[in-house]
Amino acid sequence: MTKGTRMAERYEVVVAGGGVVGLSVAYALACEGISTAVLDRREPGREASWAGAGLLPAPSDPDRRPTHPTLQLRAWSASLYPEWSARLREETGLDNGYRRTGGVDVARTEAEEHALRTTAGRWRVEGIAHERLAPADFARVEPALAPGLRAAYFLPDRSQVRNPWHLRALAAAIEGRRGRVFAGRGVEGFATRGDRVTGVATAEGPIGADFVVVAAGAWSGGLLAGLGVRAPTPPVKGQIVLLHGGRPLLRRIVEHGKHYLVPREDGRVLIGATEEDAGFDVLPTDDSYRGLLDVAFGLCPILREAEIEATWAGLRPGSLDTRPYIGPAPGFRNLIVAAGHKRAGLQLSPATAELVADLVLGRPPRIDLASFRVDREAAPPGDDVFRS
Repeated sequence: MTKGTRMAERYEVVVAGGGVVGLSVAYALACEGISTAVLDRREPGREASWAGAGLLPAPSDPDRRPTHPTLQLRAWSASLYPEWSARLREETGLDNGYRRTGGVDVARTEAEEHALRTTAGRWRVEGIAHERLAPADFARVEPALAPGLRAAYFLPDRSQVRNPWHLRALAAAIEGRRGRVFAGRGVEGFATRGDRVTGVATAEGPIGADFVVVAAGAWSGGLLAGLGVRAPTPPVKGQIVLLHGGRPLLRRIVEHGKHYLVPREDGRVLIGATEEDAGFDVLPTDDSYRGLLDVAFGLCPILREAEIEATWAGLRPGSLDTRPYIGPAPGFRNLIVAAGHKRAGLQLSPATAELVADLVLGRPPRIDLASFRVDREAAPPGDDVFRS
C-alpha cells in the first residue's frame, strides 16, 4: 500500500482485470459516459472467460421475480444478454455468437431424475419455460440423445454465446466509447489516502482514478490482500474438450448435472467441465479429458464419430461460498469488488456490471447486495443455484 500522489494518467474508473466481468463492467460504465480503463496482465479475456463454453441460462418470467438474490442476478443477466448482444453488434459490427438454441437437461439414474424433478420445480416457480419429454419425444427434440435415459426436460429458451467473440465485441465497444483496454499492463498495487483508493500502480507507471474495481478473477484475492481486505478467490480448475464432427451432430445444448455439451453451428461441440482444486495449474490432464469424453459418449453416442480438436483448462475464481463478491471493499469508500463468480462469470456478467455502475454513479443498487458483501457470513452448503 502506498500513499496517494498526484498522477498524470487518470480515469474516472480503473478496472483491474480484463475477463468477461471486468470488460462488462467497463462497457456498462462507458455506456453511462464514464471514462474507464481496463488493465490486464495478459491479453484481456484469455483466462477463465476464454476457456468457458458460453452456456447461458434461460430467462425467467419477468412477472415472477425470484426471491433468492443469486437467482435475481442470474435472471437479470439472462434478460440483458439479447439486448447487450444486439447493441454490441450495432456498435461494433461484431457478432458475439448469441444464439437461442434451446437445451435439454437429462438424468440417467433414479437419483438424478429426482434431483432434476426438484430443479424443474424451481423453473416452474421462476416461470422458466420447460417441458418434461416423454421417452418417445426425446429424438424429436434432440436426435443424438442415447436411448435409455430416465428423464429429459426441454428448455426452449436456453442460449449461448461464443466466448472469444463476446470478449472481442466488449473490448471494441469500450474503445468505441472512448474507454481504454490495456493488454500486458496489470495492476500491481494501489495508492491510498485514508479510506479512499486514489489510483493503481503498474509497471509502466501509476494511474489515478476516482473509483477502482477489482475484477481480476482468481487473482483478485491476492490483489486485495495487499490492502488488508480478505476476499479469498481460490482457483477452481475446469477442463474442456473440443470435438469437431465436420457437420452438426447436436441440435441442442445438453446438460447432465455439472457436465454439458454445447454445439456450435460449424459442427464443433464443447464438452465440459471438471472442477478441480489444483492451484494455478492450467495444464490439461489425460484422465480428466477422457472422463469428459466418457460422459459425452454416454449421453450422445454419435459424438464418437467426431475428432478431438483441442483440450484446455481455465481457472475459475471461487469465493468463500458459492456466491460472488459484488460491492465495496470493507474500509474503502471507492474500491469495488466484482469477483468470485466461479462457474457463472459469463452468466452473471451483465447484471454484475450494471450493479457496479449503480455503485459508481451513486444509485440504489437494483438488487440487494447484502448476500454478495465481501465481509458477509458464508452461505450454507448447498446454496449453489447453478448447473452450468
